[in-house]
Amino acid sequence: MADIQRSDGGIAPAKAVRLAEHVDYAPGAVVSKTLAKSPAGTLTLFAFDDGQGLSEHSAPFDAYVTVLDGVVDLVIGGVTVPAIEGETVLMPANVPHGLTARGRFKMLLTMIRG
Repeated sequence: MADIQRSDGGIAPAKAVRLAEHVDYAPGAVVSKTLAKSPAGTLTLFAFDDGQGLSEHSAPFDAYVTVLDGVVDLVIGGVTVPAIEGETVLMPANVPHGLTARGRFKMLLTMIRG
């Protein structure tokens, strides 16, 4: 992995990478790793152990969840949205949302500011 990663934790340019390999599971925990952060938005990887999740909250920007491994139940505006590996779900700005992992689960969270 060292040859595809920059010293700041981001992804080296002009390399094809498997994002799920850039964050590891931890027993009973949620692990996050920021890949990119700018005024335009952020890219953050997450790994959730079985049953872990994020409590309901809202954000002032649109956020996209791309499932990299496993299955998750997202709750967006009171509606449960299951998603599996390879699927992406939009969580609109200012709409309450949360999630619960169904088994181990990894995602890329892309937040767009503006």
